[in-house]
Amino acid sequence: MASPAPKSPEQSDKIRKYDRQLRLWGDHGQAALEEAHICLINATGLGTEILKSLVLPGIGAFTIVDGKKITQEDIGANFFLDPESFGKSRAQVAAQMLLELNSDVKGDFIDEESDKILENDPEYFTKFSVVVATALTEESLINLSKKLWELNIPLIASQSIGFIGYMRVQIQEHNIIESHPDYEMPDLRLDKPFPSLKAYLDSINLDAMDLKDHSHTPYVVILYKCLQEWSSKGNDLPKTYKEKLQFIQFIRDKMWRDEQGIPTEEENFEEAIRAVNTSIGVTQIPSNASEVLEDARCINLTAKSSPFWIIAKAIRDFTQNEGMGLLPVKGALPDMTADSEKYISLQQIYHKQAVADAEAVWRHTLSLLKQLGLPSDTISEKHVKLFCRHASDLHFQRGTSIADEYDPKTINTNYITENLENPESLMVYYVVLRGMQKFQNCYNSYPGEFDDHVEPDIATLKGCITKLLGEWGCGPLPTVDYIHEFCRFGGAELHSVSAFLGGLVAQETIKFITCQYKPIHNTFIYDATSSKSDSFLF
Repeated sequence: MASPAPKSPEQSDKIRKYDRQLRLWGDHGQAALEEAHICLINATGLGTEILKSLVLPGIGAFTIVDGKKITQEDIGANFFLDPESFGKSRAQVAAQMLLELNSDVKGDFIDEESDKILENDPEYFTKFSVVVATALTEESLINLSKKLWELNIPLIASQSIGFIGYMRVQIQEHNIIESHPDYEMPDLRLDKPFPSLKAYLDSINLDAMDLKDHSHTPYVVILYKCLQEWSSKGNDLPKTYKEKLQFIQFIRDKMWRDEQGIPTEEENFEEAIRAVNTSIGVTQIPSNASEVLEDARCINLTAKSSPFWIIAKAIRDFTQNEGMGLLPVKGALPDMTADSEKYISLQQIYHKQAVADAEAVWRHTLSLLKQLGLPSDTISEKHVKLFCRHASDLHFQRGTSIADEYDPKTINTNYITENLENPESLMVYYVVLRGMQKFQNCYNSYPGEFDDHVEPDIATLKGCITKLLGEWGCGPLPTVDYIHEFCRFGGAELHSVSAFLGGLVAQETIKFITCQYKPIHNTFIYDATSSKSDSFLF
């Protein structure tokens, strides 16, 4: 047999370089990352920390939009700026420094404010995969939000002030193919075996085996056999704790016994007992996947439908036909104690069924593309197979516009009031942040930014917050300590807080790019003094 061709040095170097993250999101996730183009508005300490955490894993390209010059405050809070860069373009210096982190990444900068770009070239942001903005004023944020909502481009607005970090995600719709649940339930289908699996399992006789075969039979076979006998006695699938205990004893009674009737320790039977909670149950479409398949965007396709919804509709058609009400078989089999021949035989049965199901979904996909008048190469077969493998973990999220949050008529004031009444909630920081933005709009500075104005700014910020709460119909803050705290911050960034929040924002950005893992939904606030965080859905 000919030896396989060795991998090219370039490929092996790349795998070596990104090995750890490839284990998280796979080569297809890495490919999506390398095709992405990120826009960062404002190279603050937080902004550069965000880009650092995107450049290191190999984002394709980034562009920094920032019209400010480097100040002493920037140098004190930003590890990517040094004293020699004082007075230079913040966008240019930050871009140059960040590019030194990874030669695979391309970077550019525009020494101009985002407001000017929106005014002169409203369609400029169409080329970006995700736009990340830091330290924007209220007016600038609202204008950017409206435009990116119109363009359907994800926006992550974030800010780091003192010990408080804030992140707000804006996206019309985000579809998740690989949600990577903490624990993935095995797709064994013991209550509804497909024909080839049933034929194989029915052909095995546990009672006729010697001890060696008995103790090396995959636990899937043991569970199936016990379940068949359990059901033949008129029992339903064990659901309650009591029923599962009875079923476990039922399995123990099937263990090999010596001439004195003493049960022999068999690891495969112990595995079967441990798998009762995860492998014995009704095989059905999970609620999250059902929500996707029953959504109007899945049922009513158009030529503008995204590949996600087209494949979802193909899976829906599959479940109503070949799948007989079930999703495609995953095809993966957990590790288990068994001899190689039995395990491989069982593994091949699941794998062949998964391949057949994926091929059926692929045929439905091609048929749908034809009906919609779209080219057959609009969706790849590889993408369909990936979709089938993770069909039970499908999710989608629909978001709201940040601009709507700044309209007193559309913001959910009852939600704010309820959270303010909860002493454990961090909603109070959201309210103070909004008041601070009002202050900034009026005075073009942060409250407490100038040492000789701290005391007057406390009263002014309190007035801004009181007015804001009045517009919302909410009562006053439980204490003014938070207002004093923000005035002491003076708008300053602490690098430790920015570094932590920057990693989180980069993580959410990667989720949007790869369509893997469930992102934060709407608003996230972090309090470094207590190491607490909270999320809100406006």
